[in-house]
Amino acid sequence: MTLTRRQAVALLLGLPFASAGCARRGRRPIPAQLLGGSMALGHRLKQPLPDLRELAVRSTEVAIVGGGMAGLSAAWWLRRQGVGELQVFELEGQLGGTSSYGLTGVVPHPWGAHYLPMPRAEHESLCALLAEMGTLSRAPDGSWQARENELVREPEERLCVCGEFVEGLIPGALLTTDDRVQWSRFDAELARWVRFRDAAGRRAFTLPLDQGSDAPELQELDRITAREWLTRHRLTSPRLLWWLEYGCRDDYGCTLDTTSAWALLFYHAARVTQPGEESAPFLTWPEGNGRIVRHLESQLTGALTAGALVLSVTPSEQYVELLVYHPRTDRYERWRAAHAILAVPQFIVARLLPGERARASAFSYSPWLVANLHLHRRPASRGYPMAWDNVIYGGSSLGYVVATHQTLRDDGPTIWTYYQPLTDAEPRAARARLAVAEPKTTVAALLHEFREAHPDLESCLERVELWHWGHAMIRPVPGMIFGPERRAAAKPVGRVHFAHTDLSGVALLDEAHAHGVRAASEILALRRGSPEGPRAGQLTNRDSAERMRP
Repeated sequence: MTLTRRQAVALLLGLPFASAGCARRGRRPIPAQLLGGSMALGHRLKQPLPDLRELAVRSTEVAIVGGGMAGLSAAWWLRRQGVGELQVFELEGQLGGTSSYGLTGVVPHPWGAHYLPMPRAEHESLCALLAEMGTLSRAPDGSWQARENELVREPEERLCVCGEFVEGLIPGALLTTDDRVQWSRFDAELARWVRFRDAAGRRAFTLPLDQGSDAPELQELDRITAREWLTRHRLTSPRLLWWLEYGCRDDYGCTLDTTSAWALLFYHAARVTQPGEESAPFLTWPEGNGRIVRHLESQLTGALTAGALVLSVTPSEQYVELLVYHPRTDRYERWRAAHAILAVPQFIVARLLPGERARASAFSYSPWLVANLHLHRRPASRGYPMAWDNVIYGGSSLGYVVATHQTLRDDGPTIWTYYQPLTDAEPRAARARLAVAEPKTTVAALLHEFREAHPDLESCLERVELWHWGHAMIRPVPGMIFGPERRAAAKPVGRVHFAHTDLSGVALLDEAHAHGVRAASEILALRRGSPEGPRAGQLTNRDSAERMRP
């Protein structure tokens, strides 16, 4: 069968051809625009490099390639520890990676990650960052507490079942007696893993991930799929499986057949302290995790260069040389740094450091479509009132979050951020379909997704902005978490260090931040151990501990 672009989009979203292709004939046009990264510019990494040996050389102490959360966290930590000379290079015109944000419309809004679970006190650097932002403060007993208006307010979640919304994300009205029995058995299994401690006292699942256990029974979970583990435990309820797969699609862009059993349990157990307790509360802002990006940008004045493509990274014994291209001015630069951090995914590392190419093949990434729907009024809905997170039971998407929710504006104009993971077993095929998705037909597909939940949505739409994430999230497929490639990829190569959330196997801000701080700390340790002693502005280990305290 030969597919038109319109039909390709229908397949992209799992909709019938007629629904996506013909549903909007004769209706008013809805302005739709595709924003996001430049695929053509990124593919320039595949082209031969020019000979620029005669070009003048600029220098810095630390060069950081990638301005996502890992790169920004590394730069923030280095600055916090007294390193003044550093430079961050980001390909896109905006920093933040999948935590980037938009400013057009009634409020700022996310283009990707839109919340952060309250971190555990053991994640000291992340707590220090949030305290610096004013998000966290010390309670009288010394524990961390969050600012009230930055915790997700009620109502938090709702689920549309057969055209009517209910509270929470569990389709309670559809559950049979057997469904409830199986749900209880899954909860019991989960409680067992929350209680688990290995011989060293480590939890089975925690954040940051490197503080968790690598016991043999956990490595066994990583070798099988989530579906296989559920089948072994006779957990077959369609409603339970939908709910569990929703979590896999939400955090990983995977299905039960492509997620490891370890990753399935990690999603539900990593943020629970004791069996039966609620998961850690969520911190959020209108622009999602873009609020953290905005703070980091404000702390790194003079060190950030957006719209710069690093074409090559060449390490030597004395320094690391980088070739940088600025597409807006069509000019090249040569940089030399004492140390470099590659805060980019492994498929980019493979382009910049060809010697790492074989290892990169073990990493795969799920593509996503994100849409921001600008509404001049709120569409009608039945049942439970509008929540922060709104999901459609049985839908192909993850639903939408409401950017104005934290502002206490429950009426009037708003922005909905819609998330659509492409969960093909072969991500390359999904990326190919995403590449031909035209804005106007994607809008038709979105309206089809919402047809029962919000029948009047089309009349409320002012415009739609779209973002294609070709490599949005690392996929924790079986063998990824405890595989040798993931652990080896984090090890420095001479003066080049690595920091990215894919080095954890799960795409979470907590992990991106942890890897950024780790890579920065590796460089700090090397500088402090140099024969000439600490340089001006360097801190001792005691000074570092003092700076941790807000």
